[in-house]
Amino acid sequence: QVQLVESGGGLVQPGGSLRLSCAVSGSIFSISAMSWYRQAPGKERELVAAITSGGVTNYVDSVKGRFTISRDNAKNLVSLQMNNLKPEDTAVYYCRSRRLRPPTYDYWGQGTQVTVSS
Repeated sequence: QVQLVESGGGLVQPGGSLRLSCAVSGSIFSISAMSWYRQAPGKERELVAAITSGGVTNYVDSVKGRFTISRDNAKNLVSLQMNNLKPEDTAVYYCRSRRLRPPTYDYWGQGTQVTVSS
């Protein structure tokens, strides 16, 4: 079974930075679309950033210019660099690996807490 292991969450002050990382086991990483989602208390889980197997990225408007998603296929890692963090960014962040065309799959990480507060 494929596993996604996240790290890098924590407590930061507004304006600070964090870098989240997600390590993916198995041989599927290079052909997978990778993404980061987040879920704040009382809110629906939302897509934050995504990167295709070819390196094409997209972001939700609220994080554009502040967050950067990247992947390292040699290390089976996807990262989310988060700069100029705001209290509204506080949420549990989840890593996702999926493929929509056959053979399809959809894997999620366990989530890591990010708290932005003074």
